[in-house]
Amino acid sequence: MPAGTLLLIDDETSLRQLLARVLELEGYTVLQAPDARRGLEQLRQHAEEVLVVLSDVKLPDGYGLDLLPRYQQASPLAEVILMTAYGTIPDGVRAMKEGAFDYLTKGDSDDQLLVVVERAADKARLQRRVADLEKKVGAQYSFESMIGQSAALTQAKKLAQRVAPTDSTVLLEGPTGAGKELFAQAIHQASQRRSKPFVAVNCSAFPKDLLESELFGYRKGAFTGALADKKGLLEEATGGTLFLDEIGELELNVQAKFLRVLETQQFTKLGDTKPTSVNVRLVAATNRNLKQEAAEGHFRPDLYYRLSVFTVLVPGLNERRDDIAALADYFLQYFAARLRKRLRGLEPEVLQQLQRYDWRGNVRELKNVLERAAILADGDLLTVDDLPTEFHYLPTPLTTDEASDRTLRTLEKRQIRQVLQETGGNKMEAARQLGIGTKTLYRKIQEYGL
Repeated sequence: MPAGTLLLIDDETSLRQLLARVLELEGYTVLQAPDARRGLEQLRQHAEEVLVVLSDVKLPDGYGLDLLPRYQQASPLAEVILMTAYGTIPDGVRAMKEGAFDYLTKGDSDDQLLVVVERAADKARLQRRVADLEKKVGAQYSFESMIGQSAALTQAKKLAQRVAPTDSTVLLEGPTGAGKELFAQAIHQASQRRSKPFVAVNCSAFPKDLLESELFGYRKGAFTGALADKKGLLEEATGGTLFLDEIGELELNVQAKFLRVLETQQFTKLGDTKPTSVNVRLVAATNRNLKQEAAEGHFRPDLYYRLSVFTVLVPGLNERRDDIAALADYFLQYFAARLRKRLRGLEPEVLQQLQRYDWRGNVRELKNVLERAAILADGDLLTVDDLPTEFHYLPTPLTTDEASDRTLRTLEKRQIRQVLQETGGNKMEAARQLGIGTKTLYRKIQEYGL
């Protein structure tokens, strides 16, 4: 298996061909060029394959140290090794400072050259793997990956995309399960901080007496059990983005410390006397009305106004019913692949029931429903029987005649259907609430086609 592709640039033909042969015997594919112009042409043409550029410092049409930025621009993930017959310490220092992997003197042993080339190739391979992973993560958490074309979702995405490249604090408002963390991750990936950490904290998941120490860290001896210094999540996120979900759960004293972070990018750890500096962008989320909570004294007004510099309303699923079909298809295919089932779609009645349902748990609830249904499904199409019981008795839209029909029979049918929905299809409970016998209920279900 080839060790990778190298580019060798040297105007001394015999030396270049000799080095190329040595490197080819080690399994490398070696591209050759006699001058900087043709070397840069080859590098641009093979930028994705070239791991290492070996360039003579003194070329007919350029000086290697001056060419270094051009090599790096042509292939940012390739490493550059400069070679010279008359090496000087100042040139070597300058080369390393400007990003060359190494600075070698011609005539050194082949073994030394091969060691340096292999180390450079290893670094380049690692950089490519990291870049590939970053691309995959970026694609997974991008705005383009969000499923749906509804007006409500499109508007939220447009706002988030406008603020993402800035360092402004963002407040995401919306119901639980609507996808606020997905928005926060997309904002991070679309910012200049994408290569730095994205640290997510659910403020409601920590006991209130532990949340402060988790966020800000502490010094050894700050309290009983603090046996060593601890970095907080703010420090872990430095250079990147800190996402605080359910920020309304923060205690008032912790809110005061966060206000200082937003104003000065500094805070004082528990047990410390000196401030710690960070460089963090804050994205917060809440399912509460923070403006009202601030007015009632449950949330600091000054922190609320700092958080709400830019607010994005993330719509609940009931506000974007046009997206249910696309979301359902995505989740069904995802769980079918995980469960190794040949599910190719939904029966039309299933989609009708999903679109009628009151999604109080939003996208998260839809995902859970589809996972359960995929587990139960036996055929290649998902059926209503695969859905939870509460979907079996959803009200169907009334026809014009039914809506205007006020006969006792129609009203009774409507009431039975409503109670069956509310009890999740539990017929004994429905009969109890309706004040009739179970046998009578079964007869009326059959009579009315429920």
